[in-house]
Amino acid sequence: MTEAVQKELTGRKVLLIVCSAFAVIIGVNLTLAYKAVATFPGLETKNSYVASQAFDANRAAQEALGWDVGARVEAGQLRLSIKHDGEPVKVDIQSAVLGRATNVSQDQTPVLAFDGRDYVAPVSLERGNWNLRLVAQAEDGTMFQQRIIVETAK
Repeated sequence: MTEAVQKELTGRKVLLIVCSAFAVIIGVNLTLAYKAVATFPGLETKNSYVASQAFDANRAAQEALGWDVGARVEAGQLRLSIKHDGEPVKVDIQSAVLGRATNVSQDQTPVLAFDGRDYVAPVSLERGNWNLRLVAQAEDGTMFQQRIIVETAK
């Protein structure tokens, strides 16, 4: 039979273990901080104070439209539904950007066409969380700006 060799736990070994643990923690934190800063898409608006001055009025005008807006992807087609009292609404789409909530590298600009019921465009999406940043103008000239969560097949 062989005897188990028992090694002594010295202060030097404890110091090495503690320093190694902190090195791993600091390394992970630095990596996460770098990734957070490197993938940040930037500012939503150039001057938040100026944008805030018209926020309530713009929101009230959009809510007065009474639109029910939703977006989903079915069989490679983005379907944007804009309805008022259950009826489709035809609008002038100023811009539509389909992308991730936290990263602009996969942004797409779908060309939406009205099919009488919804606005449709072919898209190719990977799994995950997608948003449609929509700017549209109603017939009365009211600007409609909204970030719409896109429902995707799981």
